[in-house]
Amino acid sequence: MSAVLLVGGLGTRLRSALPSTPKPLAPIGNVSFLQLLVLQLRSQGFRRLVMCTGHMADQIEEEFGDGHKWDVAISYSRELRPLGTAGAVKFAAPYLLERSGFLVMNGDSFLELDLHELIRFHGESGGLVSMAVCKVKDAARYGTVQMDAHQRVVSFREKMGNQTPGLINGGVYVFDRAVLQYIPEGPASLEKDVFPRILDHGVYAFEQRGMFIDIGTPENYARAQELHRSLYKAALPRLCDQGRH
Repeated sequence: MSAVLLVGGLGTRLRSALPSTPKPLAPIGNVSFLQLLVLQLRSQGFRRLVMCTGHMADQIEEEFGDGHKWDVAISYSRELRPLGTAGAVKFAAPYLLERSGFLVMNGDSFLELDLHELIRFHGESGGLVSMAVCKVKDAARYGTVQMDAHQRVVSFREKMGNQTPGLINGGVYVFDRAVLQYIPEGPASLEKDVFPRILDHGVYAFEQRGMFIDIGTPENYARAQELHRSLYKAALPRLCDQGRH
């Protein structure tokens, strides 16, 4: 299964901290944030990656090349204009060889999870999309996900600014290829333009309790830097455990 990484965003809110660096290349300890995601994918057996680049694409493509350094094969779907999260996925369709499904990950958030468990859950649910979700203590910055007793998503609530706990989208998905037909041509958002439209076709939520962080704001980026050792351990748990012996 291919993994699609959405790394083409403008990163406007983080420019005060990273004025000349694309957000996915933000340094986290000794590695970039995007490298953490690549290591997480590689450690769980994913070898075919598609990076949806756009803003400062040259820096990302120069950093990762064809992926051989990480024992993966990387293709680049470079946007000529900002396409949003949904538009980027549709634009990358020619690089997706699968007839069935593929993995999608946001390039500015990290969620600790077993990706094969998510894929298994997706196969059992029979829906078009399965998304990893997680509970946070303060959901003020995020929209929240509402699901029924069968883990089927019934609605999405826009961020309200209330500092209350909530179940949020963790930015990791398994898509059935049929989702592509529901994505309009041109710029579009998965969260606003696609997911609400396909609820009747089956969007399911796979709740995770692992570590979650996004680096969309200077405050969260500073927190990620403080937690870089924990993030690395979460991305490569088996390797870190072996290192103790």
